[in-house]
Amino acid sequence: MLGPATVSEVMDEAVTTIGPDASVLDAVGRLHGGDIGSVVVVDDGRVVGIVTESDVVAVVADGRDPASCPVGECMSAPVHTVPPDATVVEAARRLRDNRIKKLPVCADGELVGIVTTTDLANYLPHVQHRRPDRNGDDERVRQTDREDTAYESDDWSFEYIGHEETIDVGDRVRFSKTLDRAEVEAVADASGDTNRLHLDEAYAEATRFGRRIVHGTLVSGTISAALARLPGLIIYLSQELSYLGPVDIGERVTAECEVVEEVDDARFRLATTVADSDGETVIDGEAVVLADPVPDTA
Repeated sequence: MLGPATVSEVMDEAVTTIGPDASVLDAVGRLHGGDIGSVVVVDDGRVVGIVTESDVVAVVADGRDPASCPVGECMSAPVHTVPPDATVVEAARRLRDNRIKKLPVCADGELVGIVTTTDLANYLPHVQHRRPDRNGDDERVRQTDREDTAYESDDWSFEYIGHEETIDVGDRVRFSKTLDRAEVEAVADASGDTNRLHLDEAYAEATRFGRRIVHGTLVSGTISAALARLPGLIIYLSQELSYLGPVDIGERVTAECEVVEEVDDARFRLATTVADSDGETVIDGEAVVLADPVPDTA
């Protein structure tokens, strides 16, 4: 099987840059003109910082003049970078560990591209991984298909990293799908939740969200879908959730579940999250499941 792709295969080589002595107002123009969320700050060919929309807003909030304030005084620094030959898995780990959305890509100190959470979210669910060597007691495998789901859709994708026949602490699964308009309307009809926030564009525009958003139950349902792709017959016992942000209709979300504790025989507690297409966590919580053997239907 193919191994993970490298950053050079998924990065964007067109990077908008600016010097540290340029004004924040100039940075605003580049952000707006390029319809982008950040500008990389380069000095003598070296990446020295990054300016985002939130950095610009902070300047205005502090009462400073964007026309006279230099970029070097508001940029985020030092900057986390990644080499082009790093794997997409390593890039995703750096984004997650540092709680950032963008990584400049540097080769021998020179800026050659940029990779974002969106780039990786679009790619990682479709990666096929080599199975690790089964030395010692580590029998975990990576899988991207299963035989114990009734059917799959071309839009759905998942990755399971864990043991082959039964789950254990440390195993994790990710499931991704797009939540489209038809599904939102189907959930409204099936559940009776016909809140106009989800169904009426004009009404939704007048709310704090400014547009229609997906039902929270539809978003959290992707957690159930992820759990269904764990090995064994998974029985959902409980779920605690915190809704942290809205999801737009037509947005692709990714649910991730990790086994954190074996409560007792065949009963497990999992950390559960759902992230939007920008990698922002929109749901956080934990679940308890019972993992029974798959019934023999032969």
